[in-house]
Amino acid sequence: MAQPKNRETPTQIVYSTYYRVHPDDRQKFVDAVVPHLEYTAALPGCVFYVFAADLLDPNVIHLSEGWEDQAALDRHNTSEPFLKALREVTENVRILDRQGQKYTIASQGAGDPPGGTEAFNLDRDD
Repeated sequence: MAQPKNRETPTQIVYSTYYRVHPDDRQKFVDAVVPHLEYTAALPGCVFYVFAADLLDPNVIHLSEGWEDQAALDRHNTSEPFLKALREVTENVRILDRQGQKYTIASQGAGDPPGGTEAFNLDRDD
């Protein structure tokens, strides 16, 4: 049985990308990527795969993805759900700007804020 994935799962590759889409095409972008999100997140070797709307600009969408290794990323990049979403976006959505970075991780550790997670009152009952 596979171990459940979490943010402590060893991650060798991380992508951080943002897309600025034409306001009239935002929903087309969302409709193209949502169907493959759960599929991709469940792929062997995918640690996380998350699209999120920018809090300040509704036409900016951020993608964060983490992969255990290059082989897992390659499987994703050649999967039919990914290729379908990519085709739908490139054919139907006006991308006004896109910037992405690939990070190869040499070491990994907790990313707690200064003072630890106690500052977030995670044990509150309210």
